[in-house]
Amino acid sequence: MQLYRPLEKGVIKFSDESAGVNAEELEGNLEAAKALIHHVVSLAEPSPTDLVYGVIGCPSQASIRNKQSIIEAAREVLDSVVIASEPFAVAYGLGNLAGALVIDIGAGTTDLCRMKGAMPDEADQITLLEAGDFVDEQLYSLFKERCAGAQFTMNMVKQIKERHAFVTESSEPVIVTFPVKGKPVDFDVTEEVRVACRAIIDPIVEAMENLIGSFDPEFQDSLRKNVVLAGGGSRIFGLDRALEEALEDLGGGCVTAVREPVFAGANGALKIAYDMPEDTWEQMR
Repeated sequence: MQLYRPLEKGVIKFSDESAGVNAEELEGNLEAAKALIHHVVSLAEPSPTDLVYGVIGCPSQASIRNKQSIIEAAREVLDSVVIASEPFAVAYGLGNLAGALVIDIGAGTTDLCRMKGAMPDEADQITLLEAGDFVDEQLYSLFKERCAGAQFTMNMVKQIKERHAFVTESSEPVIVTFPVKGKPVDFDVTEEVRVACRAIIDPIVEAMENLIGSFDPEFQDSLRKNVVLAGGGSRIFGLDRALEEALEDLGGGCVTAVREPVFAGANGALKIAYDMPEDTWEQMR
């Protein structure tokens, strides 16, 4: 049995590559994505006669080919679909569609989108690859240096990050236990966790400066004072304050984490599904 992780960097794996890609790998990831959508829809228990509409989130700057691959994966399951950028879905769910900068930190991508009271265009959005998976990779490398001889997997590293992630200057000690030649050994990895988590701050700050600095100067102040953090990465302790401190160089601002970081995008997608006119849906069948 071949195990696939079909979503990478926020899109179906290999969907944006035209050359040098193993056709079997591409087809395997597409089939895995289809199976995932089948499973999600089955949880709603639709009857055979129900029309099934779906709103699917994707990175802010997903390419046309990425989006088409998502549509193809959903074609067998959904009757109609809307593809929405993930930060836009968050903002829509919060009713925060004007004068806000949404930062959605997921596993594969960090997506930033400024809201201006209308559908955002390409200039309003930035997608970064410095996100949850990136932090995991940084943490794995740092653990290799710090925990000499220890045995651990990427999944173990991910679980440690999800329990202890922080970016503040001080924290409770982070002590982990890894086997060394079969014997459990404790390691203090507090600094490694802090360094790995802080690795996403500079790219996010640079993207914030770009989106704020290129916005209508009459509304830059409101944008700085209404920055919204969402996604699993928003739960990194102290990240909201760290980004707020970075905004001081731009005249100050306010960063707020959503109350439901995991479900904020899904809540917005549900609201989009209720509100979208019939002619905006992509007909699948």
